Amino acid sequence: MNISVLYIVSPTRKYAGIERVVDEICDQLARRYGQELDITVLHLADYPGHDLGPRAYRNRMSDVKGRLDLFQVVRREIARQPYDIIVVPQIEATVLFWLASLGLKRRFVLYLHGNPAHENTHYKAHILFFFFRHWVLKKLTFVFGTSPRQLAAFAKEFPSRVAQCWTPNPVRRFDSVEPIASDRGGTVVFANVGRFCRQKGQDLLLDAFAQVLRARPHARLKLVGYGDEEADLTERASRLGLGDAVSFEHHPQDPQAVLRRADIYVSTSRWEGWSLAICEALRFGLPVVSTDCEFGPSDILIDPRLGTLVPPDDVDTLAAKMIQYMDNLETEKNYGAYRIAYVDRFDASVVVKAHAAALLSAAGSRAGHEVDALIDAVQY
Repeated sequence: MNISVLYIVSPTRKYAGIERVVDEICDQLARRYGQELDITVLHLADYPGHDLGPRAYRNRMSDVKGRLDLFQVVRREIARQPYDIIVVPQIEATVLFWLASLGLKRRFVLYLHGNPAHENTHYKAHILFFFFRHWVLKKLTFVFGTSPRQLAAFAKEFPSRVAQCWTPNPVRRFDSVEPIASDRGGTVVFANVGRFCRQKGQDLLLDAFAQVLRARPHARLKLVGYGDEEADLTERASRLGLGDAVSFEHHPQDPQAVLRRADIYVSTSRWEGWSLAICEALRFGLPVVSTDCEFGPSDILIDPRLGTLVPPDDVDTLAAKMIQYMDNLETEKNYGAYRIAYVDRFDASVVVKAHAAALLSAAGSRAGHEVDALIDAVQY
């Protein structure tokens, strides 16, 4: 049998976290489970500077113009064929697209990314979250999530009988994870990759690094990303007197140029849904110092050989741990191979099994025993 699935990606115009995860997972689903799952992805915006290229899934591109066009495009696609399941990342988009499908009797899956508690921050979101809590939630077929703690927090905030399933994010492979040999004169390089925004906490990292630099003048920090707060962060680094010890770099699609030259990865997020950046650092064998934020890092860093967690917003403890890892760098390098092997469990080719099983489970109540047998065949 063939179950028809539509993923809808909101019009963000950036090929970043959600967009890349949906693209990679759906490509793998179509390649590996094409006999069981007919996968279509509706992208509602172009991605300037990024070409998706040929994909195994059915790719539907539409550069929407405004809210009315968004509703019309989504409804037209949903009505185009009797999709068995429609998967939508994030709560607000799920409400909007569910409303766009009224009367079409489709089954929706909410695909959680990030932290819903930090998304209900403006009056339009308040309205959509109210509608979600009191009407849309009970109409859902399933809730997928990127981390166990995220799903637990969601269940506490939005109690319901809707089934949940952990669908891990895929961690991409790179051309090479071998460190780039260079004469750095004894310097130790910290790296951080992410959008320059309050969520990612680079302001905390700069404050902590100022303490590190005073104690260990041979420390260096590379901040890799883009975002609205870049100017503020640059000014903060100047005000802290960090000078050339800090560099801001932009590698929009591939951070390996920095990670291959780094010694220690630091994540200072105030909240997450998962953390692909931490997993990618582990792919390069780097030890990780991370804030124990909601959610993700504590689901990933489950062994001290992988890294350590510090309390959120605790700059002093963060700085102390960064210094500790600097001083024990040679010991930490011994665990590099372990980190690389550990993160293999999140390869796209592996986690796609969990996604396939989740989709088949979501379709199970309609398709019956035949789907139950397929679920047993693709357990994660």
